[in-house]
Amino acid sequence: MANTQSRFNGSRSYVATEDLKLAVNAALMLQRPLLIKGEPGTGKTMLAEEVATALNMPLMQWHIKSTTKAQQGLYEYDAVSRLRDSQLGDAKVNDIRNYIIKGILWQAFEAEEPTVLLIDEIDKADIEFPNDLLREIDRMEFYVYETRELIKAKHRPLVIITSNNEKELPDAFLRRCFFHYIAFPDAGTMQSIIDVHHPNIKKDLLDAALKSFYQIRSLPGLKKKPSTSELIDWLKLLLAEDITAQSLHSNDEAVVIPPMHGALLKNEQDIHLFERLVLMNRNHR
Repeated sequence: MANTQSRFNGSRSYVATEDLKLAVNAALMLQRPLLIKGEPGTGKTMLAEEVATALNMPLMQWHIKSTTKAQQGLYEYDAVSRLRDSQLGDAKVNDIRNYIIKGILWQAFEAEEPTVLLIDEIDKADIEFPNDLLREIDRMEFYVYETRELIKAKHRPLVIITSNNEKELPDAFLRRCFFHYIAFPDAGTMQSIIDVHHPNIKKDLLDAALKSFYQIRSLPGLKKKPSTSELIDWLKLLLAEDITAQSLHSNDEAVVIPPMHGALLKNEQDIHLFERLVLMNRNHR
């Protein structure tokens, strides 16, 4: 699968703003990791998938957890299996390479063609995690001490790193990245996103749904604002249940609790907050 395109221009299934396209192409030109931040649900992870598809490059994904260590991205040495095999008299213990487990960075480094390497939600890991990967991502090489070999990347992958801003990332790490923040979509961008997922939605229903959605997002004190992906899910439910535009708003512009609001509000505090707003609105009419 050869790379037939050197610039990212978006795709039919992913609405990329001009500044996001510029960020991807800048990272490609500078050969630096692209660090993407933004609130959950703004399409950070999906970006890597769409870039890989658009540039006709294989995608490798490393989804980070709180327990993930940087070394796991390079390789792991399975000493327990080797000890067990030695006790059983297995001949393969004589070659330590049989117990080296290649990590996702190693796989990307030895790929026969350039890849897109997604390091997803890097801020979930320990604070030292980004620093521990500095040299490897910068120099595109690492040393395997057990086998005494230097692994060098055949091709520099396009590294896309996502963060939900749960932790501050080290300055030394940030210096090596091209940074882009995916802002929450404005009305025009949101309309384009919805057109991709629900091209046949009626205008009056969409207008009422968007008004209700942005009304909820603007509620002061909300613990978790509904995201773009949750709006898409909610619209899918409204269409499936044949909900009318009239069900989403009142004639006197009063705030109403929308049907199936559980797709938008994901905890009881936010639901109670919204219900109190509706009650206050009624009492002041």
